[in-house]
Amino acid sequence: MTIERRNPPGLHATPGYHHVTTVEARRMVFLAGQSPLDPGGSIAPGLLDQADQIVNNTFLALTAAGATPEDVVRTVIYVVSNDRADLSAVWDRLTASKLGPAFSTASTLLGVACLGFPGQLVELDVTAALADDPDGR
Repeated sequence: MTIERRNPPGLHATPGYHHVTTVEARRMVFLAGQSPLDPGGSIAPGLLDQADQIVNNTFLALTAAGATPEDVVRTVIYVVSNDRADLSAVWDRLTASKLGPAFSTASTLLGVACLGFPGQLVELDVTAALADDPDGR
C-alpha cells in the first residue's frame, strides 16, 4: 500500500495537515462519525473532555478494523462553535493525542450549528486505507 501526503506549490501553509493525500490500497475503512459517548452511552461533559472521548472511541474503532492512526487518509472534525479559539483548542487536543498521526493527512475542521446527540460538541469522521484484508490477503 502507498499513502502519499503532500502540499503542492502555490497552496497555503497548513498547521500540520496535507492538502493532498493519494492512496493505493487494497482495503478502505470508513468509520461512522465518532461521537463523545462513553461505553455506557453517557456524553462527556465539556469540549476537551469530548475530544478526549472521541480519541478513545476512534482508536478502538480503528483497532477493530486492523488499522492505526498512520493508516488514516482523511479526517473531518465537527465542532459546535463559531469561536475560532474553540476550533483551535479541539485541533490542538486531537493532534497532541495518541490519534495525532491521523491528522497529518487530508483534514477538514468545521464549526457547525449542532450535532446528533443533546449536548454533543464534537464529532470525528475518519477514513483509513490498508494494504491487506484482515486475513492478510
